[in-house]
Amino acid sequence: MPDDGRDNRRDALLSSDLFRAMRPEELEGILRMAADRRYRRGQVIFQKDDPGSSMMAVLSGRVRIGAMSLNGKEITLNMIDAGEVFGEIALLDGKPRSADATAFEDVHLLVIERRHFVPYLEGDKDLALRLLAVLCERLRDTSETLGDFVMFDLPARLGRTLIKLAGDYGKPVGPAVRIGIKLSQNDLSRLVASSRESVNKQMRAWEDEGLVLKEGGLLTIKRPEELKRMCGMT
Repeated sequence: MPDDGRDNRRDALLSSDLFRAMRPEELEGILRMAADRRYRRGQVIFQKDDPGSSMMAVLSGRVRIGAMSLNGKEITLNMIDAGEVFGEIALLDGKPRSADATAFEDVHLLVIERRHFVPYLEGDKDLALRLLAVLCERLRDTSETLGDFVMFDLPARLGRTLIKLAGDYGKPVGPAVRIGIKLSQNDLSRLVASSRESVNKQMRAWEDEGLVLKEGGLLTIKRPEELKRMCGMT
């Protein structure tokens, strides 16, 4: 009888470019060394400056990577979905975590410890290069996010965030796009590094204009092209 749990773990790793080209025996070795961990929504996985000794793959759920801005606002740097990995920097250098990781939803993680993984890198140049590619992509995403905070006001940051969420999680509903994850006002305020009150005010204004709609806990962008123009994306 097949081991469905092991198949799910293998599929999660294979969804990442980091592991996709590994030889079967290498992948099996990674699976043997990996451990499972589960976290409830809102639970801290690790905090900035915690010792960094592992990399994690999301088997199910979603993880928020965040930090505090200079003015004390929570900033969301990235959202990690099922089939994606995070914690790669600490895995390579063993230094303290550079950001916080929190369970955005209930999550099931596959954890790979640095002390087991580094020998694979030392003996496999291609694997090391793939890991560097993943790190570069993370750095580009982070730079883009931080650039938005410096260059744009709240309406532009919020609009750009909604458009990105629509691109990642959206489903077309005629000319509109419904974002397929539930986001509270607190979630949105953290994504754009602003106060909950300011985000509420802007969202109400857009709802009054018929630009967005919230129902059943889900947001729908009714006129996505107009929102793109408003926040300078076209």
